[in-house]
Amino acid sequence: MAAAALTREGGEDAFRRLFRFYRQRDISDLRGVVDFSVPGGQVFRSQLNISSVSDQDAYRAGLQPVSQWKAYGLNGYPGFIFIPNPFLPGCQRHWVKQCLKLYPQKPNVCNLDLHMAPEKTIDLWGQSKEQLRRKGSSKWEPRSLLEKLRWVTLGYHYNWDTKKYSANHHTPFPSDLAFLSEQVAAACGFRGFQAQAGILNYYHFDSSLGIHVDESELDHSRPLLSFSFGQSSIFLLGGLKREEAPTAMFMHSGDIMVMSGFSRLLYHAVPRVFPNPEGTALPSCLEQALSSDLPVGSVIEHSSDEDWQVCGKYLQSSRINMTIRQVLAEGQKFPEESGTNRKGQAPSEDSHHQEDSRSKRHKPNPD
Repeated sequence: MAAAALTREGGEDAFRRLFRFYRQRDISDLRGVVDFSVPGGQVFRSQLNISSVSDQDAYRAGLQPVSQWKAYGLNGYPGFIFIPNPFLPGCQRHWVKQCLKLYPQKPNVCNLDLHMAPEKTIDLWGQSKEQLRRKGSSKWEPRSLLEKLRWVTLGYHYNWDTKKYSANHHTPFPSDLAFLSEQVAAACGFRGFQAQAGILNYYHFDSSLGIHVDESELDHSRPLLSFSFGQSSIFLLGGLKREEAPTAMFMHSGDIMVMSGFSRLLYHAVPRVFPNPEGTALPSCLEQALSSDLPVGSVIEHSSDEDWQVCGKYLQSSRINMTIRQVLAEGQKFPEESGTNRKGQAPSEDSHHQEDSRSKRHKPNPD
């Protein structure tokens, strides 16, 4: 009822009031949060372009055939598509391992690069895996470097000070993640999507993502793709102005969101991460084993028991989100710049955490 009253109230910065409401640790009434596993109300079934992705290509990306996906839209949000976990059993594990073991490696950029010597951030996985494997439940235990990871950027690296991408700050985009993104985009009607930039966000139960719009890409005609793994969260999707109250929705492990068209430039945020609703340490979809019979050309790799033990321990209190963007239209180039500010290519370590901290204000970063 409180959330409904805040939504009706509207007015100046209605978004922030809802953000603070859902940010509360002791909130128990979540009846106003859209649950896509129980469609109804403003939720409707959305059509996918089944013929754009062959079953073989879907399997190669670790996805079910598109004909088996369920997709939903929201009244009032044209271009927004929500796809509840379309991954094949065990395939989410590959993306979790990549986000923890491979993608943070150099030459990719992460928040720890801001205040650690380069040689200290070369192998975060190697420096953290034993500590994570032994980790107990006490919150007083020292955090591993992987637990201090807040973001990693891929492809065109986002400049957090200028809020721009540039041609001279680019590293190769991971081919497996590009293939996954291309299949999802095609299924949603965006054939020819090119995965050119990625921002990986690493959340814990005390984390949040501030209110922002993803508008730095030069081509807004292409969608923003969002993939979530691990614990659950509440996602707020608002309007073109912060005076418009947002709609709250649950995001669970394996869920995919696509923001395109009108919804591509809407305000959004993540006020809260919370334990998965099944009440288990990990969602059941992450406990499923990967088939030993992978298709030819699959981008999915088997995770060793040792590697998954580390990943599983990490995810017991964490959520990982991958957002993938196409920065440039076909044939488009970056505008000429008179100079480059190399030192300002990232925000503080906790930039997307604790939106309402009294001790300091943080810049929101793209999700």
